[in-house]
Amino acid sequence: MFGQGGHAALALMSLLLLLWHDAAPIEVPQDPKILQDLKQPPTIVKQSVKDYIVDPRDNIIIECEAKGNPVPTFSWRRNGKFFNIGKDPRVTMRKRSGTLEIGFRSGGRPEDYEGEYQCFANNEFGVALSNKILLRVSKAPLWPKEVLEPVVVTEGSPLVLLCNPPPGLPPPFTFWMNSAMTPIPQDKRVSMGLNGDLYFSNVLAKDAHTDYSCNARFLFTHTIQQKNPFTLKVLTKEPYNDTSYNTTDPYGGRKVAESTPTFLSPPGTESSKMVLRDEQLLLECIAAGLPTPTIKWFKKGGDLPGRKVKFENYNKTLKIINVSEEDAGEYVCMANNHLGSIRHSIFVQVKAAPYWLDKPTNLVLAPDENGRLVCRANGNPKPNIQWLINGQPVDSAPPSLSRQVLGDTIIFRSVQMGSSAVYQCNASNEHGYLLANAFVSVLDMPPRMLGLKNQLIKVIENNRTFLDCPFFGSPLPELRWFKNGQGSGLDGGQYRVYINGTLEIKRARSEDEGTYTCVANSILGTAENQVLLEVKERTRIVRVPEHQSAIRGSTARFDCVVKSDPSLPITVAWTKDDKPLYLGWRLKKDEESLTIPNVNEGDEGTYTCTVKSEIDQDSASARLTVLDRPDPPMDLDLSDPAARSVRLTWIPGNDHRSPVTQFLVQFEEDRWEPGRWQNLSTYPGDLNSVILQLAPYVNYQFRVIAINSVGQSQPSRPSPRYKTSGAAPDAIPRGLRGWGSKKDNMEITWEPLLDLERNGPNLHYNVFWRRKDLGHEWNNVTTMGSKHVVQNTETYVPYEIKIQARNEFGQGPESNVVTGYSGEDKPTDAPTDLRASKVNSTKTNIHWKPVDLNSIQGEFKEYRLYYWREASLVPGLMVSKEKKTKGFYSTVAEPSGILSDLVPFSKYKMFMVVANNRFESPPSNTVEFTTKEGVPDAPRFFRINRRSFDTIHLEWDKPLEPNGILIGYQLKYQTVNGSRIGRLQLEQFLPNVTDFTLRLPDRSTRYKFHLSALTQVGAGEVFAEESPHFANEAYIDQVDIATQGWFIGLMCAIALIILILLIVCFIKRSRGGKYPVRDKKDLPLDPVDQKDQDGSFDYHSDEDNKPLQGSQTSLDGNVKESDDSLVDYGEGGDGQFNEDGSFIGQYTVKKDKDETEGNESSEATSPVNAIYSLA
Repeated sequence: MFGQGGHAALALMSLLLLLWHDAAPIEVPQDPKILQDLKQPPTIVKQSVKDYIVDPRDNIIIECEAKGNPVPTFSWRRNGKFFNIGKDPRVTMRKRSGTLEIGFRSGGRPEDYEGEYQCFANNEFGVALSNKILLRVSKAPLWPKEVLEPVVVTEGSPLVLLCNPPPGLPPPFTFWMNSAMTPIPQDKRVSMGLNGDLYFSNVLAKDAHTDYSCNARFLFTHTIQQKNPFTLKVLTKEPYNDTSYNTTDPYGGRKVAESTPTFLSPPGTESSKMVLRDEQLLLECIAAGLPTPTIKWFKKGGDLPGRKVKFENYNKTLKIINVSEEDAGEYVCMANNHLGSIRHSIFVQVKAAPYWLDKPTNLVLAPDENGRLVCRANGNPKPNIQWLINGQPVDSAPPSLSRQVLGDTIIFRSVQMGSSAVYQCNASNEHGYLLANAFVSVLDMPPRMLGLKNQLIKVIENNRTFLDCPFFGSPLPELRWFKNGQGSGLDGGQYRVYINGTLEIKRARSEDEGTYTCVANSILGTAENQVLLEVKERTRIVRVPEHQSAIRGSTARFDCVVKSDPSLPITVAWTKDDKPLYLGWRLKKDEESLTIPNVNEGDEGTYTCTVKSEIDQDSASARLTVLDRPDPPMDLDLSDPAARSVRLTWIPGNDHRSPVTQFLVQFEEDRWEPGRWQNLSTYPGDLNSVILQLAPYVNYQFRVIAINSVGQSQPSRPSPRYKTSGAAPDAIPRGLRGWGSKKDNMEITWEPLLDLERNGPNLHYNVFWRRKDLGHEWNNVTTMGSKHVVQNTETYVPYEIKIQARNEFGQGPESNVVTGYSGEDKPTDAPTDLRASKVNSTKTNIHWKPVDLNSIQGEFKEYRLYYWREASLVPGLMVSKEKKTKGFYSTVAEPSGILSDLVPFSKYKMFMVVANNRFESPPSNTVEFTTKEGVPDAPRFFRINRRSFDTIHLEWDKPLEPNGILIGYQLKYQTVNGSRIGRLQLEQFLPNVTDFTLRLPDRSTRYKFHLSALTQVGAGEVFAEESPHFANEAYIDQVDIATQGWFIGLMCAIALIILILLIVCFIKRSRGGKYPVRDKKDLPLDPVDQKDQDGSFDYHSDEDNKPLQGSQTSLDGNVKESDDSLVDYGEGGDGQFNEDGSFIGQYTVKKDKDETEGNESSEATSPVNAIYSLA
């Protein structure tokens, strides 16, 4: 058996083929159903301590609590004799308890109740005993009155001031104070011993006081008693001055005799100490001497137990906690100063009060079972074991065949009902005793199921599963498991039955679902219970959140996609850093993710998605790192100044978890562009001190920008300004060139130096030039601008040019020599003998005679051909005469070229000039040529204009450029069906035909068409088009619906319903129509359908053949009047029409008629009116 839901093993031992077999004791479960019916001997559950000291100011309470069934009764012995509680009015016993309470409100002395108490708990199955409780009353005696003579001692001598506190219960705590209630300072020289005495290793003159007082504090009374103070007088050989005292020379330069160490406590060279096991060992050595000796501790034959040893009181006390037998031995303390050393040996003996090795425990047996009680204890000296039964020595108890006492063991054989009892084991030696109660209960009880009935257990697939079946019975029942009420019991394979009744399924699968029955059986009966097992799919996160870094202000998203058993409801919860996540208005959670918009630094952390079902859970975590731009660098500092450099140092700001990759250093100068920050240089992100290369004559200040993967920081605060000294220019003006703006000049231009290239004030440029290859001297000029014009030059001659910058500090380097040219003039000669050859439809060859290069009067650029389309040879076709150009660069004697991209079947004209950079020569002769006929362009458009059920209509227009005389059109087409293409078919048309209708064999057939125009040369560019897909032809489907049988039937049904409604309306209105009521009031109408010429219907009575009241106006606007006119029925003249066309006053009766007659009349309408009414 086992307790409900517990796993206490019931060790059912195999039957031993010995003289007797020993059954494991039955463990009774703490189940209320069992306990209320279970008879058990008493058990002591609470009692006062053995050495019980009480406060005399309080009531005395001696505790004794016990349990058992029936509830135990209690009695007490005092000093070995029965304590009659009823005779003492001060003593009461608590209900259902053995606890004594002794009150002193009505008088009495607590001391009168001191003694040894023992509690007895009794019921019909035995008697349990408490420990023997020694009750003592706390005492705080006064210090004896005494007159203390002044203590006179020579400076440098040792001294002991005795405390001798009064003996208290428990012993008081002692300490030394002066009259100001300030503790006496203690150190290596002055300290209090374990006995409370105050020891001086040597006395100093400053120790002379009149108020050394020993104090004793009593714990129970919380009182402090003070001994009369000692007066200490110190004799010195030389006068003592307080101001001369210091720690390095405590005697202030006075001569005091030194002494070798001697022991003040303990005296002599050796002593002994006895300590009990598990208590605290305190060894003390206090030495006298001058200088003050140093104390060291050793243990002979071994090391000090490091973990348990503690040195106190300036190394004078050795403390060992939880003493054990191996701590016994010889401990040596050594005191030494520079004059010598002494030793003292302390021989430590470790004794032991009895302690348990095997404490007897309660024994529950079924009838005829065997058992044993074992009581093993150890101590020093070895304890004596004594057995008692129900508080009496077992030797004096009646003999029993089922019980045998063998020293520390009692053996029980074939116990029977009625042999229950409480056994006491007493282990004692001179240092104390142990008392243990252990009952033997003989119990018979039929099997019982302790767990919930018909419990439903849900487990996760493939998990190890336990089905509990808590049960109890005496003797111990045999338990077996069955599944779905079948089989011979589950054990083996994937099943395992534990001795406590639990069934283990090593790996639960879907086929393991079902009803499991556990059956407990003994000779006293049978009990069973059922467990319904359901195997569920595991809950798991199939897409887990992933670690991510998000830029501040962006959106982060963590996935958490869950797969679980459909029959198990689940909950998904998010935590941040193991704390519940508050979503608020910003964070958004759905079934599969958590979204964090507008991420900020507070969102950084570890996010955990936890999904829970009622039987399992899964979780996954990911960390969000929030990245941001770095903070700006701080504390910019300039150092190591030089003419063109300075060291800039800064402290990087917070990188916000994205390492700085670069630092950008910017500068601002206050001379050329004050207030404008410019980039100076970039540096790697692991630097924070760099040397900046600077330009001369600039007043700098700097700032630094940090850059990481997110972006740039704000700029740092500017550094102090740093001004560099001036220097001659280093740079050479760039872009130097010479060119003529007129035929007799040359303009020399260059790019001025940048502001930071000036290097000083008063910047000028030295410009040099001379004719090339003539060996002339250099001409030069100094200017502040960026241009100089050389006048009166020859036309287009070469010059050598160079330039140099200068300022107040000197001249810069000269540039390389470049070649420039003076101005150009208009070419004097024109190309001659221009002609065309090999003309085809789109190109021709051209030829001309070149000019003398000297006549160009400038740089030869090209021969430039002007050509244009004069007319088309196609009658009536208008053309553009816009001129086009084409250049030819050639210096050969007989130049030629090819003119292409011409329009076929056209007349062209052309002429040629020669050109330099600025001018063109006079034109050459004009040449006319004609291109040949070519193939036409594609038709202007080609479309499928209409498609019916069985035809396709094609339309097109003539080409924009026929490129010849059109002779017709060519149409090629073929069917297409996916990747399958039908046979190609050809149609040809005259030039005036621009449409074609193609009949289709099937409306779903699709075609691909290729149309081209024709000239005598051949077919032109093809225009390809494909017929529309059938799905785009909605109008065809609409026509088809009208031919469907279901549609025709539906329309006929609707028409029939409308006709019936018209007839019903007509009949109702006819019966209520106005007619002559003088003679024919009750005659029914016999309507006859007649059709007027205007197409409206009119209805007439057989009698008078007059129209009914309310007949409609004819189409020609004439109204057919009735004898029974509306005027006769109305009171105010003409009737009025409602919005729907009906009369308002048609029901008004004649003035001479009965009012009720008029109310019964109604309007009669024609069928046309009925139709309008329905509408």
